[in-house]
Amino acid sequence: MASVGLRGWALCAVSLLNTAFVVISGADFIQFISFRAIYHNITGDTTLCQDSIPWSVALQDSSVLGSLFMDLGLLALFIMQHSLLAWSPVKQALQSVLGPLNRTAYCFTTALALQIIMRYWQPVTGAPCLWSVRHAPWSVWFPLLCFSLHFLCWAIICSILMIFDYLELLGIKQVYNNCLGFGDPLTYKSPGAQRLLSHLRHPVCLELGVVLWLLPALSLDRLLLAGTLSTYLALAHSLDKQDLAYLCVHLNHKLQLFAEPQQGSAETSDHKEK
Repeated sequence: MASVGLRGWALCAVSLLNTAFVVISGADFIQFISFRAIYHNITGDTTLCQDSIPWSVALQDSSVLGSLFMDLGLLALFIMQHSLLAWSPVKQALQSVLGPLNRTAYCFTTALALQIIMRYWQPVTGAPCLWSVRHAPWSVWFPLLCFSLHFLCWAIICSILMIFDYLELLGIKQVYNNCLGFGDPLTYKSPGAQRLLSHLRHPVCLELGVVLWLLPALSLDRLLLAGTLSTYLALAHSLDKQDLAYLCVHLNHKLQLFAEPQQGSAETSDHKEK
């Protein structure tokens, strides 16, 4: 029993440390992909690009091409990690080796890949911007609008992740259930929920697309980042009509649950008036 208890505490410690690393990496990623890009434009005077340089000259510049190839390699590293560890043969092999820490390892390597991207990302400042809001008054108001919409999108993303069982997504529930002998928490979900999660593990698409593309200035490296992640996000899921029907049924059920207390209070007030 003592060895089992020590093993459980060790698993919990590893899971909690991983959760802290993932949360810190997530906060850094929000700053990197969203608010830092807007900060460069908040005064309307951006230094992200050189509009005076023609595209024909910029695309032949070795520094511009070198930065793009470096950034493309970083994105390829993230896509390989995210796809390879989610591939069924690799996933089953890791499950047999890591056990309940399989999901924890996946989240850790994802956060590590994001940290590498943020650490070694090369901005392309020697090329024109694809668009840039520079003229007053939009040079001030449009960055503020982008900031507000980005904040709203990140709030929605965090809310959706909480609804989709955030503890299970991070691997904490797997360790907790293993220590108590309950088994994989995914097996306790309905078949419809299991099918949905197998087709779309991360239920954020529209909000992330807004965050990637809605900026006061779009530089060449940001185009590469937004285009690559948007394409990967679109190709990575395999949602179908059955998944949509499952989501619609549960959405209607949730709306009915929110409406029932109001109906009950209305009926009570009518009864009192009578």
